Amino acid sequence: MSSLRRHRLPLRILALIAVAALAAWATGGARESARAATPSLGSLHSQLGAEQARQHGLSSSISSLNQLIDSLDSQISLVQSREAAVSNDLAADRAELTRVQASLARERIRLIKLRHRLANAKRALARQLVSSYETDKPDLISVVLNAHGFNDLLDELNFLGRVEHQQQTIIAFTRNAKAQADAAARRLAELQQTDRQITQTTELRVRALAGMNALLGSKQSALQSARAAQQDALEVSQAKGHDLQKQISHVEAQQAAAEAAAQRAAANPIALGPSGGWAIPYAIVLCESGGQNLPPNSAGASGYYQIIPSTWKLFDGSGPAAYLTSKAEQDAVATRIWNGGAGAQNWVCAGIVGIHDT
Repeated sequence: MSSLRRHRLPLRILALIAVAALAAWATGGARESARAATPSLGSLHSQLGAEQARQHGLSSSISSLNQLIDSLDSQISLVQSREAAVSNDLAADRAELTRVQASLARERIRLIKLRHRLANAKRALARQLVSSYETDKPDLISVVLNAHGFNDLLDELNFLGRVEHQQQTIIAFTRNAKAQADAAARRLAELQQTDRQITQTTELRVRALAGMNALLGSKQSALQSARAAQQDALEVSQAKGHDLQKQISHVEAQQAAAEAAAQRAAANPIALGPSGGWAIPYAIVLCESGGQNLPPNSAGASGYYQIIPSTWKLFDGSGPAAYLTSKAEQDAVATRIWNGGAGAQNWVCAGIVGIHDT
């Protein structure tokens, strides 16, 4: 500790002279003490502003997402209507395919029958041709000369006519059977082509329907994920903003309490000595600790009077630090340090508020 300076005027007179200055300082000193005790208030406001900006951005994003949802709902409705139309078309195509397959089966049976009839006709025609080739063809003169009377002649002529007619009939039947078989073969080919086309169309529609369903499911999944992510982020930000607001309200309440204490101190400017509840002038206490039993600062000073460990030990304080003891013991040690004002130099705030050692 440095040597103590002595003044000729007693402490009470000097205190009365300093009353006006201390009263003016009390409010400002309390404010500075409150600000020193709450250095994070500005940081809290900054964090709150950042969260509010984030919430605004998330709200804008959610608004944009809602617009996207509306647009997607329209697309989903369109896809669903197309899905219904494709389902109807698919049912119609399958019914048509069933009908064509039935027709195809009938035409195949008919073609088999026609080809069988054609084969029979060809065999009959072949037999007729062979018979005609092997048998001499009678001429009219031979028939007349060999006839045994008029009646026999008529019978021979009728026979020749029936043979010629039968031959022409067989030839016509064979031609007709061939034409019908050829026509049936063509219809069968056309039905087979139609069958292939309907089958291909059906397969394409089935794939298109599957693609539409996949697109619908994908968009719905993306929509749900985006909405959930945005909502979670907004809720987290709102919770953090609410917590920051509570911290700010708490700090502001502390500042208001300090302001009220400062105003009370201004109304009752100075409490000197133990009679005022403090071992040293209250203005110095406000400047040093704000009247709080503070833990050690970077220099190690602690307690109501911000006494460093070496000074605490020098003036017989118990324990390693002031803030770990009662206020009564801190008052006693501070009284010994103050020593009627001779130890004022031990507090930096004494010079700040204009109180010097006696």
